[in-house]
Amino acid sequence: MFLPKYPDNPTPPPAHTHTPTDPAPAPGRRSLPSISLDQKTVAAVLVGGVVLTALLAAVAVTAISVAVAAVVLRSLLRDHHRR
Repeated sequence: MFLPKYPDNPTPPPAHTHTPTDPAPAPGRRSLPSISLDQKTVAAVLVGGVVLTALLAAVAVTAISVAVAAVVLRSLLRDHHRR
């Protein structure tokens, strides 16, 4: 019942076939330039990652503390207006 129905010829033949006029040699696979990694580069990347992680953690802690302070102040002001 749920079996797919495939067409008889799923891929029609191409309408246009490209024939190059000047057969150029096939380009070889170009390799990427080599990157030399020394200890200073690795240390700089690690220090940068640690610093960015610490900054992100500081922003998260600050946001949480501001949210808690806002809830506390809202609760205090609501109790103050009820009296």
